[in-house]
Amino acid sequence: MGERSGEVAMDDRSTVHHGDKASKSEKLDTERQQSKKWGIPREEPCGVESDHPPAQVHTEQAGFLALKRTVDRRFECTECDYRPAKKVKLSRHTRKHTGEKPYKCDICDYSAAKKDHLESHMDKHTSEKRFMCVECGYRTAHKSHLTAHMRTHTGEKPYKCDQCDYSATHKSQLDRHMAKHTGEKPFLCGECGYRTADRSSLTVHMRKHTGVKPYKCDQCDYSTAQRGNLDRHMAKHTGEKRYICGECGYRSADRSALKSHMGKHTGVKPYTCDYCDYSAARKFHLDRHMAKHTGEKPFMCGKCGYRAADMSYLTVHMRTHTGEKPYKCDQCDYSATRKDYLEKHLIKHTS
Repeated sequence: MGERSGEVAMDDRSTVHHGDKASKSEKLDTERQQSKKWGIPREEPCGVESDHPPAQVHTEQAGFLALKRTVDRRFECTECDYRPAKKVKLSRHTRKHTGEKPYKCDICDYSAAKKDHLESHMDKHTSEKRFMCVECGYRTAHKSHLTAHMRTHTGEKPYKCDQCDYSATHKSQLDRHMAKHTGEKPFLCGECGYRTADRSSLTVHMRKHTGVKPYKCDQCDYSTAQRGNLDRHMAKHTGEKRYICGECGYRSADRSALKSHMGKHTGVKPYTCDYCDYSAARKFHLDRHMAKHTGEKPFMCGKCGYRAADMSYLTVHMRTHTGEKPYKCDQCDYSATRKDYLEKHLIKHTS
């Protein structure tokens, strides 16, 4: 009985051994077929009969690495030196050059180059603003927007220039700043020759020519080409001034106005002129100043050929053609094309 048990045990071990060997052999054959299918050489494990002579191992390894590098960088942008490993990444990248925006909003005329940008936009139509700033009550549908907003309170500027001591709260601000070092302005307006280092600036600029005003007030018929203008307009309906200065209690409906105001306390003027010692707290002030040195007037009216060194001047000028008077008196029916005109008018009511 003991001998028979021993024989059974030996048979079991023999069966398991052969089964393992067969399994390994089948796995090896599968790997060989896959490698052959993709044209990728492989190194045979020790102790198993190989189709490749041992002398070829190092050559095959080198070939594999060379092939891997080729596969990783086989997609190349024809406009710049961007080389991704995946075709889908190249497709997304090329939209920067072509301007293609295949993702369309079905509620308004907004379109985007990336799906996540459209999803972010859709929250404006559908989602509640569940992320709130505990400092000033600012609310947003996106946590990332709240993170960026908090930097207006903390003063954090994580995006650093590697050529000077400039730092920014947003990456887009750093990208615009870097153009000062490189001088590169790759985005060109085909209507008037205006050039910019920032694609979003060109998008906004083109609305001067097309008349597109995608930002619409849901309480009146006001519409505008820039989101910041709509935010300021909405404050007229709500009376809300959610941006507050922690130093003196100054409140504003406009974030950029608060940033400008904070310069009074900090004295910080990050925008500096390359030709003289002028510096400014706001970029558009520097842009306006630079025209004195360059004489450049890149902003042109498509109606009459008027040219301006500053986009805000062109905006005001265009109202002579459109008849728009966005500055309204809240005590009578007076309206004006310029804010300073309204301020002069208001003196009549207060004096």
